[in-house]
Amino acid sequence: MVNSVPLHYCALHKSSGWISILLCGAGLGDAEATVRCRFGGRHGYEDPMNLATPDNSGAVSLEAVARNGSLFRRIAVRIPTYLKDLRENPAWLPMFVLARTMPGRRLHWLGARRARPLDNAADTMFAGANRAAVVEALRAEGLFSGLMLPPAIHQEIAAFARQTPCFGNFDRRLEFMPGDHAEAEKRFGRSLLSGHYFERILDCPAALAIQKDPLLLDVARHYLGGQAKLITTRVWWSFPTGKASDADKNLASLGKYHFDLDDWRMLKFFFYLVPVDGGTGPHVYVRGSHRRRALRHQLTLLVGHPAEDVLDVYGPQSPLTLTGEAGLGFVEDPFGFHMGTVPAHTPRLMMEVGFGVSKPSRRRFHGEPVIR
Repeated sequence: MVNSVPLHYCALHKSSGWISILLCGAGLGDAEATVRCRFGGRHGYEDPMNLATPDNSGAVSLEAVARNGSLFRRIAVRIPTYLKDLRENPAWLPMFVLARTMPGRRLHWLGARRARPLDNAADTMFAGANRAAVVEALRAEGLFSGLMLPPAIHQEIAAFARQTPCFGNFDRRLEFMPGDHAEAEKRFGRSLLSGHYFERILDCPAALAIQKDPLLLDVARHYLGGQAKLITTRVWWSFPTGKASDADKNLASLGKYHFDLDDWRMLKFFFYLVPVDGGTGPHVYVRGSHRRRALRHQLTLLVGHPAEDVLDVYGPQSPLTLTGEAGLGFVEDPFGFHMGTVPAHTPRLMMEVGFGVSKPSRRRFHGEPVIR
């Protein structure tokens, strides 16, 4: 879902192959900020307010429509959310512009505070995990795999997920039981690639136990710096479906390499709550892509790029496809290129716990609530 704020005006200007977006909105006063993005190829100028068209169910999905349209639409649909971030925290704009560049990121990393060991670091459910080894792997590869949840923990979350209604494609209007996925697609008249629980997952004690485990914070503080803090917690299904459009896949972050840009520095822990093989939509990470970035991937407002474009930079051996049994956990620097793949035959149930270094935004990242 796309959050919005009342707009005073939103002026866009196209000249010399660039689009200038004048950001302004209620609560911003006289402040104005201009975001310029490259506008090339066959994309033409379009009405920024003509974004909403119905899907097969008759419901409006601004983000899906925008992602399926031109470069301009993909940018314009995000403007209300950007305005809300800017109004809430003016420091968001420098992050949004500079954190995608390697010089900007390296400069910000200089402000990382020294992390002190946590008093309760040993009270973790991850037996045998070594914080130093995890952090070393993150710095070198951007990824560490090998954390294992106790069976009772991942089984409890999986049972909760099967018994609790989820929301399809980040849309709270598309509520259904995960076991009724096929019937829900018929009822809503559209493909349902994902099913998110949003704040409902906070009713699951096992999910809260993972969120609060001291190893996660200890790793985050030693990798991101002492100011690291919990940002997000979410659990969701990825479903096999033969009806998914490219727009649906983009919305669910499936099938296209992308990097996350919600903060200057981030770290995300992922846990498989069901066994994941090649047909269950495994996660893929491009090793080493968190440390270097092609110039064309820095000087763009878009975070998603085709596989051939990414692998041309990092090499065909750089992606690691993560498969494993229920309970497998891995942690990554999400500035590195990564993607989920579309399940071929079995739904994937996954949990994410994310850390950042800035004041948490009140907005909902990609539709999920920011959990503090």
